[in-house]
Amino acid sequence: MTNYNKELIGEILRGSHLSVTDTRVKILELFMKSNGALEHSDFEKKLNGQAFDRVTIYRTLQAFMDKGIIHKIPTTDTSVQYALCKSACSEHDHHDHHVHFKCEECGNTLCLEDTDIPSIQLPNGYAIRNVEVVVSGVCKECK
Repeated sequence: MTNYNKELIGEILRGSHLSVTDTRVKILELFMKSNGALEHSDFEKKLNGQAFDRVTIYRTLQAFMDKGIIHKIPTTDTSVQYALCKSACSEHDHHDHHVHFKCEECGNTLCLEDTDIPSIQLPNGYAIRNVEVVVSGVCKECK
């Protein structure tokens, strides 16, 4: 990991009022190296041989979500995927309303930050709290 990444990870954690631990640093590093979303099992595989158990990884991911560092991505099955928040997310204030793209060939899921979510008109008396849009197809690398 470069010094720039170490500094950035430390800034992210301290800025979110989280202590800088080896687990948190390694998990954030994996997010920064990834080209898309990651599943819980990805962390177990990539951290294999290191002293991180399933519960520690889960708690770390939950803390990152609570602090606005990462967000969940909806899936069509029971798996959960996570991606780094790229906009000005913070604790209790996520801005992760964007389109996600799932490639049917390689299985990667990407955040499409610059793709607008269509406007949704609800009947009177309804209020939107969350919009999840997943588009599937073939990514540019697999095409």
